[in-house]
Amino acid sequence: MQLTSVVTPFTDDNLKLLSQIGVTHVTIRYPGPALEKLQSIQEQVTACGLQIAAIEGYLPIENIKLGNEQFAEEIREMKALLQNMQQTGIPYICYNFMAGTDWVRTELKAPERGGALVTGFDVEQAAQAVSLSQTTQQQQTEPISAEKLWQNLERFLQELLPVAEACNVTLAMHPDDPPLETFMGKTRIMNSVESFERLMKLSSSPANGICFCQGTFAEMGVDIPATIERLGSHIRYVHFRDIRGTRERFVETFHDNGPTDMFAAVKAYQKIGFTGPIRPDHVPQLVGEETGEPGYTMLGRLHAFGYLQGLIEGAQKS
Repeated sequence: MQLTSVVTPFTDDNLKLLSQIGVTHVTIRYPGPALEKLQSIQEQVTACGLQIAAIEGYLPIENIKLGNEQFAEEIREMKALLQNMQQTGIPYICYNFMAGTDWVRTELKAPERGGALVTGFDVEQAAQAVSLSQTTQQQQTEPISAEKLWQNLERFLQELLPVAEACNVTLAMHPDDPPLETFMGKTRIMNSVESFERLMKLSSSPANGICFCQGTFAEMGVDIPATIERLGSHIRYVHFRDIRGTRERFVETFHDNGPTDMFAAVKAYQKIGFTGPIRPDHVPQLVGEETGEPGYTMLGRLHAFGYLQGLIEGAQKS
């Protein structure tokens, strides 16, 4: 498995810090359509002893999800991105199909162990939900049906998968977070194991893959190790995290402090032969980082990597 991390803030010091603790790959946010910008980021990452595993976040696909008049324009931009990724050797895109909202939370400073801060969600407080994606915070959209979302998703895959295959890039779908049937008047479709099986049936292309976000699947109430085995080789990218609660009401946890059997999860990844990027996600904010980006500060990430490295070594030796 490729130990992979987001980097916030994206500085040389943080890149070097990750390299020092044994991380080999990073995930970056979409930097825009210019190849030169992507090459510049790649040079910065490489100079610090790391590689770029994936692009996720800020992708130009919000109008694709809605299927509106800007659909074709964003498809062209996404195809250009795939070609840029081929030139820079970046193998994964992580995307989602939440129309108009992206991942949301109603609490950004819930207390965890020792007073660390984590995000939480309560469906009864949905009116005060905070979208934690810059691309959807200001977006106002009309309601959209599940049928229309599935149609738009199929169009998206038909357009992009042949190009992705040719460019040796995998599209890895992230589940809806939280995985509700509707949220703030907007339907969600990637909210169950069955929906991911339907996604895989839309195309047998090797470029059609799954981002297995453990925390979001835990929100669905499924058995995590069993679901990893169920989805098997379709899992191409992993977000390693945990929550306590249900899809309607939950809080994030430290990676070693939630209800999921994380050791069994790692053994399940090994059983299916997973060798792709795995990154700790939504880490607690520790002392001194209270004003950082919720879920994406650095100190909690260092703890998570040490824990994950121990799990991987233990699973290999067991």
